Amino acid sequence: MKLLFCIFSGTGNTRRVGELLAAELNALGHETELYAVKRGVPMPIFSGYDALIVGYPVHAFNAPTPFLAFLKQLPKAENMPVYLMRSSGEPLRLNDASGITPKRILKKRGYSVVGEFSYVMPYNIIFRHSDKMAARMWQTAKARAKRDASLIDAGGGTKRRVGPFRRMAAFALRIEHTAMPLVGRRFRVREGCIGCGKCAAVCPQGNITMKDGRPVFGKSCVGCMACAFGCPKDAVSVSLFNSWRVNGAYSFEGDAAADEEVCKYCHKSYLRYFHEIENEAETGHKE
Repeated sequence: MKLLFCIFSGTGNTRRVGELLAAELNALGHETELYAVKRGVPMPIFSGYDALIVGYPVHAFNAPTPFLAFLKQLPKAENMPVYLMRSSGEPLRLNDASGITPKRILKKRGYSVVGEFSYVMPYNIIFRHSDKMAARMWQTAKARAKRDASLIDAGGGTKRRVGPFRRMAAFALRIEHTAMPLVGRRFRVREGCIGCGKCAAVCPQGNITMKDGRPVFGKSCVGCMACAFGCPKDAVSVSLFNSWRVNGAYSFEGDAAADEEVCKYCHKSYLRYFHEIENEAETGHKE
């Protein structure tokens, strides 16, 4: 089977998970190609593929606007299989609500959503996870990718049911879609900025330009935080969210956090997420 991954990613977590899942599918004998959903990048040619895997990071329990815009541009299809793949900073079931609008768009375009896969990766905003937490998340992602690849290989998958409370919460927080372009215009750099241009290079929206050796922030910010996260001097101030700023890459390959080292925030939810796949590995079947 030939599969096309179409992934919107800011700080790289979703792309990293997509590459992991693609590697597992390759190991099963499938052919995969990855396409980055970015402003200014031409749409891929979709002919010749047997299924699509579309990936996005969860922003305030919703899919980000560039990803939704991409889905609306997909060519019409006749029940072409598609899988949703998402990453989030916490394993709350509220994140399932982020699939509501993508599924609606895909259905209108003639695609058949076969399954949804959720992965937890470390925060790029709110607070910084420990590297041990990042290693545990990555260890879990590897196991989940192997399982999810097997499901795709068998032509199966699971769609998430979203109750009215989660729908209402996601709908209320969709205000981010309108607010972030306004908030993003107030992003600034501090004196530590060295004018390296990395923020402009990593922005998937092409929202940052360099002028006189300093970044200028435009009107198309979606709050992916790639600029602040990747700044080598931690010099990007993200306006209203500056107290939540997270800077610098995580280490994924060190010692993984033990249960007692899992962060107190959403502690039970993280443990449930970690233990689910660990229990499957021990018992040899999905619970």
